[in-house]
Amino acid sequence: MIRLLDLRGRALSKAAYQRELPRAALDINAAMQVIEPILKRVHNGSETDLLDLAQEFDGVRPPSIRVPPNALKSALDQLDPEIRIALELSISRIRKVHLDQVRTQTQTTVVDGGVVTEKWIPVDRVGLYVPGGRAVYPSSVMMNVIPAQIARVESIAVASPPQRDFAGLPHPTILATCALLGITEVYAIGGAQAIALFAYGMEGLSQKCDLVTGPGNIYVAAAKRALRGVIGIDSEAGPTEIAILADKTAIPADVAADLISQAEHDVIAAAVLVTDSPELADAVMEELGRRVAKTKHAERIREALSGLQSAIVLVDSIEQGLDVVNAYAAEHLEIHTLNARDDSEKIRNAGAVFIGRYSPVSLGDYSAGSNHVLPTGGCACHSSGLSVQSFLRGLHFIEYDKSAFLEIVPTVITLANAEDLPAHGEAMSVRLENV
Repeated sequence: MIRLLDLRGRALSKAAYQRELPRAALDINAAMQVIEPILKRVHNGSETDLLDLAQEFDGVRPPSIRVPPNALKSALDQLDPEIRIALELSISRIRKVHLDQVRTQTQTTVVDGGVVTEKWIPVDRVGLYVPGGRAVYPSSVMMNVIPAQIARVESIAVASPPQRDFAGLPHPTILATCALLGITEVYAIGGAQAIALFAYGMEGLSQKCDLVTGPGNIYVAAAKRALRGVIGIDSEAGPTEIAILADKTAIPADVAADLISQAEHDVIAAAVLVTDSPELADAVMEELGRRVAKTKHAERIREALSGLQSAIVLVDSIEQGLDVVNAYAAEHLEIHTLNARDDSEKIRNAGAVFIGRYSPVSLGDYSAGSNHVLPTGGCACHSSGLSVQSFLRGLHFIEYDKSAFLEIVPTVITLANAEDLPAHGEAMSVRLENV
């Protein structure tokens, strides 16, 4: 069901480890060709074009692209009380963690009379994408909306695909979560066309956004790539992935269940176990064989686990295992070792790190308080997950008085001439004529 990769006796470079653990193949360039006409239709079109696209791609024609306020209220009124309690508890924990991410203004006195102030300013308007399809993701509403609200973004819009089962509206749990969070601008639109609507805006329907965040399928990722520059984006999210670093102290059932939990998302989801214990590897194989058959989405999970992107990796030691997982840079990394907390201190590359058996990825997906919109495809080597910072820009405000200016004039003129930009120096020296 899952391949075995033996790296024992092979001390490899970071790049070599990455080659040994490939990701699922995604032809983003082909997807960009597919979405190009969609982007043009939205850019040059009207709400009728959006409704036509919904019919074409989602199999349903919504009554309108903008979800009416009464539909949001109705969804919240009809929400299962148990689900509401769970959402409210998760919201409170996510808010608590993200409130600690708020940036403070700093002021630096460079010299007497010369001050640089850094202020953190929220973007004016964001579009938040919440996927639909195989699963319902009210958790993605929380993970996108809450940090944007804490960053004090003034204008927040949410888009989620229309559903045939709900008369062309997004799933009612998604609408109810929006209502819980006070979001009133919601659109029944999915895929590349949703990203295009956010990027271009549409007269009489929606204003252009400055930033778009949230995960989606390959066509959403392709649209983000195509429109980057027209809008800011968080990332081009790819298939979900989990890596688990474990030794002989790990419980096989825990490890197998956690691998299955991420394989449940998609047939190209990645599930990787890195261990120095052949006995654990064998036991996890047995657990997978027993547990997958009993799961609701067994066929999807089996395909994900048997894909090239998934593996059980044998290493000589946990030290080598740390090198492997740091090279792999998983979206989600669990550590099930005797000294899990100490080992976690050696992690440099991961979207989020889950320490010990009582901190599974599923906890982070919903209610740990951390954010689950994380870098995939090895991008954790250079990128972070979604946070309050994602919605803020650092602006420098520079104010020098006359004495501080006069002191630095010769330095600036010297550097301007060294770069053969004399007009830069003249913009300094002209001020000396009327001191």
